[in-house]
Amino acid sequence: MQSIGRGIFAAPQSAATSVAAGRRRRRSPLFPPRDDRPFYLPALLIRSVLVFLLFDLTVISPDLILGFREDPPETRRSETVAPGVEHVEIRRGNLAAALEADRWVIHALVLDPRHVRLSLGRAFDGGVGVETTSSIAGRHDALAAVNGGYFRTEGLYRGEPAGIVVRGAKVLSEPYRKRPGLAVSGADGSTKLGFINVVVRADAVAADGTSRAINGVNRPRLDDDLILFTPDFHRTTLTGPNGIEAVVAAGLIVAIHDGAGSRAIPADGFVLSAHGTARRWVREHLRPGTSVEVRTVTKVEPELRFDPEFILGGGPVLLRGGAPVAAADTGEYAAGFRLERHPRTAVGARADGRLILVTVDGRQPALSVGMTIDELTALMKELGCREAINLDGGGSTTMVIRGKVVNHPSDAAGERPVGDALLVFLR
Repeated sequence: MQSIGRGIFAAPQSAATSVAAGRRRRRSPLFPPRDDRPFYLPALLIRSVLVFLLFDLTVISPDLILGFREDPPETRRSETVAPGVEHVEIRRGNLAAALEADRWVIHALVLDPRHVRLSLGRAFDGGVGVETTSSIAGRHDALAAVNGGYFRTEGLYRGEPAGIVVRGAKVLSEPYRKRPGLAVSGADGSTKLGFINVVVRADAVAADGTSRAINGVNRPRLDDDLILFTPDFHRTTLTGPNGIEAVVAAGLIVAIHDGAGSRAIPADGFVLSAHGTARRWVREHLRPGTSVEVRTVTKVEPELRFDPEFILGGGPVLLRGGAPVAAADTGEYAAGFRLERHPRTAVGARADGRLILVTVDGRQPALSVGMTIDELTALMKELGCREAINLDGGGSTTMVIRGKVVNHPSDAAGERPVGDALLVFLR
């Protein structure tokens, strides 16, 4: 693990990742030639697949894809959305069979990194709140978008990221439950991705030289917590009165409010909000008119070779170097998360340099049943990825192209409001 950032709100500065590639089954320009290495089975089972529009008739191995017991029918259709942007829809399975039959509706955006850039869009451009993926894309005039990382789904802090978020050299949310992240850079005329594990250490250093670890960034304050609130979060800290808050502007403490929450966050500063033992530290070491510094160290693994413009939390990482690695992910997830079929959203990178954004519809037996993490891993490998990560899924799974939702979100109410989205723009 390499240290890549120091200073106030330090962001990662390097890390090595090859964006993309691997074995593919199709001879279309979108799909590089396959090699002979098996994924799940020692031998390949062959079938023919009908492919529409840009795809020719070819052979694939269904057992290497989703572990089919039989040979399901499949159709694919493709359209050019813009130069360097291809939309592929895959419908796989016997849609005329009983509802319990395996069936999937998959959407993939295949992106040339020389023609597109990726950006992180937050709901209403804040640290809390929720907004639909299509609305976020529309406000930013994005060509396309998929939903982003995990987020808090209820309460006053609804929409707050449940995972690492770094943007503009600022840590906006710390890692959550040891889950990994997606690092993105668009510098030097090409979009680059990194699939990384992140550790953030932050400390508040008082003028008297004493320091205390910061427990979290822009999230609810728990017992004995010292929480850093930055201007990217909200107008105020949204906290209750059972703590103490030091308001800092231009490096100096301008006020300390004991027993009063939800203090305004200065545009040129931050607020340190404390409870319990952290509250006692603030009382003893912070004084109005004195300085206080926030020092952060951000480490990523594997090493990056670019300075990320932003990092978005997700998990698990599905592929590294073409090998499935989700089982080794140390992140903590809900019961049934890996083994049950759900709608899924994923991002991948291929050896030919192209990037892929994928949604898999689910929880709709007549249309699409969703995927397990292993099935999603196999799909991303099938699409030619050597590196891939899972993002938030379930009812959040959404793909938008030119303002239209092209997949079928699973919530009965339709498209679910989310905390953030991954936006696609033409260069």
